[in-house]
Amino acid sequence: MSDLSPSEGINVMVDHVLRLAATWTTWDGTPHHVDDRVYTPHKAIRRVADHLLDHLAEMEARLAGQESIPDHWHASAITTPADLAPFTPQDLDEAHSRLRRLAQIWTVRLDALTPAQLDHSPGDGWTIRAISGHLAESTYYADALGALK
Repeated sequence: MSDLSPSEGINVMVDHVLRLAATWTTWDGTPHHVDDRVYTPHKAIRRVADHLLDHLAEMEARLAGQESIPDHWHASAITTPADLAPFTPQDLDEAHSRLRRLAQIWTVRLDALTPAQLDHSPGDGWTIRAISGHLAESTYYADALGALK
């Protein structure tokens, strides 16, 4: 088990993803086949951002005593035409802004919860602490591409 707090784990993950993404402006356009999926720079960033957003919506709904809206996205099972676009310095800049803001939202929210709230499952599913640990594993998407320089 990690010694990091739930919010630290998410921030470490985002830092890792962005370090790798900094090398993706040299991507040659060849998708990387990993396991049974295809990954590109845009897809990796999309999957990390979507993963953070999906679980944020789940956590907030559960904390508010609401049913979470089911996830009907295709997630990493599909590769869209947009995923195949070149990854430019401007895309990297947007990825920094998007992922850092999502990490900040998670940090503010998680750091405001008590240990009891983090370790309680408000409804069906994982505890909030388990969700944050799961999110910290989102490096998978960026690691599928790795460093390209």
